[in-house]
Amino acid sequence: MMKFRFRRQGADPQREKLKQELFAFNKTVEHGFPNQPSALAFDPELRIMAIGTRSGAVKIYGAPGVEFTGLHRDAATVTQMHFLTGQGRLLSLLDDSSLHLWEIVHHNGCAHLEEALSFQLPSRPGFDGASAPLSLTRVTVVLLVAASDIAALGTEGSSVFFLDVTTLTLLEGQTLAPGEVLRSVPDDYRCGKALGPVESLQGHLRDPTKILIGYSRGLLVIWNQASQCVDHIFLGNQLESLCWGRDSSTVVSSHSDGSYAVWSVDAGSFPTLQPTVATTPYGPFPCKAINKILWRNCESGGHFIIFSGGMPRASYGDRHCVSVLRAETLVTLDFTSRIIDFFTVHSTRPEDEFDDPQALAVLLEEELVVLDLQTPGWPAVPAPYLAPLHSSAITCSAHVASVPAKLWARIVSAGEQQSPQPVSSALSWPITGGRNLAQEPSQRGLLLTGHEDGTVRFWDASGVALRPLYKLSTAGLFQTDCEHADSLAQAAEDDWPPFRKVGCFDPYSDDPRLGVQKVALCKYTAQMVVAGTAGQVLVLELSDVPVEQAVSVAIIDLLQDREGFTWKGHERLSPRTGPLPWPAGFQPRVLVQCLPPAAVTAVTLHTEWSLVAFGTSHGFGLFDYQRKSPVLARCTLHPNDSLAMEGPLSRVKSLKKSLRQSFRRIRKSRVSGKKRAANASSKEANAQLAEQACPHDVEMTPVQRRIEPRSADDSLSGVVRCLYFADTFLRDGAHHGPTMWAGTNSGSVFAYALEVPAAAVGGEKRPEQAVEAVLGKEVQLMHRAPVVAIAVLDGRGRPLPEPYEASRDLAQAPDMQGGHAVLIASEEQFKVFTLPKVSAKTKFKLTAHEGCRVRKVALATFASVACEDYAETCLACLTNLGDVHVFSVPGLRPQVHYSCIRKEDISGIASCVFTRHGQGFYLISPSEFERFSLSARNITEPLCSLDINWPRDATQASYRIRESPKLSQANGTPSILLAPQSLDGSPDPAHSMGPDTPEPPEAALSPMSIDSATSADTTLDTTGDVTVEDVKDFLGSSEESEKNLRNLAEDEAHACAILIK
Repeated sequence: MMKFRFRRQGADPQREKLKQELFAFNKTVEHGFPNQPSALAFDPELRIMAIGTRSGAVKIYGAPGVEFTGLHRDAATVTQMHFLTGQGRLLSLLDDSSLHLWEIVHHNGCAHLEEALSFQLPSRPGFDGASAPLSLTRVTVVLLVAASDIAALGTEGSSVFFLDVTTLTLLEGQTLAPGEVLRSVPDDYRCGKALGPVESLQGHLRDPTKILIGYSRGLLVIWNQASQCVDHIFLGNQLESLCWGRDSSTVVSSHSDGSYAVWSVDAGSFPTLQPTVATTPYGPFPCKAINKILWRNCESGGHFIIFSGGMPRASYGDRHCVSVLRAETLVTLDFTSRIIDFFTVHSTRPEDEFDDPQALAVLLEEELVVLDLQTPGWPAVPAPYLAPLHSSAITCSAHVASVPAKLWARIVSAGEQQSPQPVSSALSWPITGGRNLAQEPSQRGLLLTGHEDGTVRFWDASGVALRPLYKLSTAGLFQTDCEHADSLAQAAEDDWPPFRKVGCFDPYSDDPRLGVQKVALCKYTAQMVVAGTAGQVLVLELSDVPVEQAVSVAIIDLLQDREGFTWKGHERLSPRTGPLPWPAGFQPRVLVQCLPPAAVTAVTLHTEWSLVAFGTSHGFGLFDYQRKSPVLARCTLHPNDSLAMEGPLSRVKSLKKSLRQSFRRIRKSRVSGKKRAANASSKEANAQLAEQACPHDVEMTPVQRRIEPRSADDSLSGVVRCLYFADTFLRDGAHHGPTMWAGTNSGSVFAYALEVPAAAVGGEKRPEQAVEAVLGKEVQLMHRAPVVAIAVLDGRGRPLPEPYEASRDLAQAPDMQGGHAVLIASEEQFKVFTLPKVSAKTKFKLTAHEGCRVRKVALATFASVACEDYAETCLACLTNLGDVHVFSVPGLRPQVHYSCIRKEDISGIASCVFTRHGQGFYLISPSEFERFSLSARNITEPLCSLDINWPRDATQASYRIRESPKLSQANGTPSILLAPQSLDGSPDPAHSMGPDTPEPPEAALSPMSIDSATSADTTLDTTGDVTVEDVKDFLGSSEESEKNLRNLAEDEAHACAILIK
């Protein structure tokens, strides 16, 4: 065999320019709740809120769509944050005692967050011990002194230092040492004991020169900064928190024994030894510490006392509670996660005599809860963003683009009926700072998330703020074992303390079998399919009124009475019998139960034919939900597929067997390598001959990697990976008709011709006749790589439209004159076959060229920035190395590729979902989706402004190199972005377009994601998702990964290789 390499034409400049107009990679916004929050701040004047995290991220939120993100250079925990009120500046304290000043600055009308200054407190004196400053220990608390740019820093060594905020420099000569305070206390109080760390610093509301200082030992001091003396001293117990009353004549302190005390500042005695009021709210038994306390007075009389902790240690020491007390009313807010911090939204103007709190915001470890304090009962206020995506663990996701307005309104209405607002509640979301400058999206996008507790949540993914719309629960259809235990627990609950469950974070699933594995939604008929962990497949339909009806149950045996297979996994869920009440929203019509009850691995829906197809690790089935009868059941098990019968809890055996097979492959390759060594000399001669035959200035095509065929007896080879419906040519080239395609883990593709009764002219419902399925083609890929996606292309090489799109003139009708083709994407290569002959037409060996495997695939429309009427349909794929590749269709020519996700982040790669317009989502934490865009035109990113009264020189360069806000998450790819601008200085319109900008004609073809009927769906915890190959990728050396990565832009200039045998 000889190998010759010929010169290939260089990259076409016109095509390169077109690529720049079509493709651009940006990580745009993070949806959901920040992972591991650690600090909270609120600016009452600008109405903006900041959340800091343990990874060093700073996120500022205002009105929906107003978001700012920053990241500290060191991945240290943010322990405290404080706004300089009204200035758009934020001071953050990290756990390494470093201080950082952040500023919201405007460039060309849009604002973003920048770190301006940082300051690290010295931790020890100099070597000479004389000229060095006093030893500074860890900073425990920070206070921004009102009406000045001075910050007070309390330390663990009982000292208080003062800092100039504008320059972050210490003010010399103003340090308050503990010795100065001790001189003012009685002699018997000193007794050789230290004051302890500074626990709290509070500023006087009317006199900024007075500071209330609380030491851990229990000493409270009012320090006069102007006269450098102590005005008042209070002697209390071990201190946790302090608060100053509105009139500054009252001080409230909370303590480690679960008590709080009210002190009068006007008392004549000095020092004050006894408080005017001292109480333990949940005594008399020992209680936990009250970590923070707030005192707010009201014009209508009385006052609010709000505190966290203080619960009886023995009975409820493990509860996470915030207590709200006003007069005789006490409510103990019981949360499901740890309390980080809380604040009240109240009047802060000095001229006002009363606080009059409007709302209470509580930041928890897993969610943010806001309560309306003006409405009786103090109800929760629905959050327009920051909803906990992981209220139950996310198990799958899907995206639906261009949702019709009628369906959108019906989903919103159903969601509003689930959580009706009290009629008397007049409070809306209180965090309303800033202005959202992004254009209102012309079309709507839905993000669907399936969860471990059997729920499917609908999210408004049209803009920057991911807003919850509706929650569908499937658990009510089944009998679970936990219902009786729940009723007993509720009956045993005492009336004291008066607990009230608040928040929606509930990580505990009633039954793991309820978990949702796959979701598919038809946006034109409002029908959807939800498939679960125990083989349950639910067909649902949207209804605007509540009903009471029974659900039909059908059972399909996918084993087809095969002998020698015994299911050893979990039992199927038992459905409830008889009529059941269903609220307005999606209501189940049919339940299809697969046997054995293994997790559903693929599902697709065709509402025009009233068919649903589903697959598991044992086979696939086809069900006619109009007639409520099964059409087809096919077993895909190999005789050696014993692991498929053991359920998802047998992964250890699977991993051991897979490792054994991997080592056998390695041994085989070594043996075959020794046999090939004899021919090495002739190959070297051929290589030298090829080098002499080609000019030296022509780059060489990289030699393809040798891919070992997978064994036919690999475990779980029968897993169905994808299902697909298409109206195409399967039997002959003259007659087209309905078909169903299925791809498996062993590289097998089954194509069935379907006999579906045609609907009457003008009618949408087909006749009540049986649907028949006949096996038309069966394809076995050579390397037996798992088939991840299938799509049929029409005569113009474009994807077929979704059901009802063409018949309702919502998309251009497909070309049924020319020859169709089927695109089959496996984990190793993409291949286009002609139809109906199924002969190979084009292919691209991704694994051989790039050394990676395909994980997610979708067809997407990329619209041009320069030309409104030009768009291309391309194939987007995500690999196991976290790279995103884009290929032309049907030519399969590489266009661009980007590094998107870290290859070590296996769950992030598994969770990725593409949209139809070139965007995508993936989980960067259990509670956050990262949104990215591959399109140069369709970008969803924060575009906002903030009115600040801090004078600043706004002269900036016309093109400013800025740090991408996407550096704020550890899972992203750091980069320096050039902020694009138009000639008039306004934001680039390409960056201000919504995700669903009206598309040119080709976009009207509605290219479907080829993972499901809606969009690329994901499954995070099904059998076979995390494979041995994933573990190999994680353990692979960096040198090997760098060697495997090839830049597709360079491949354009590489020479062609033609093998002559």
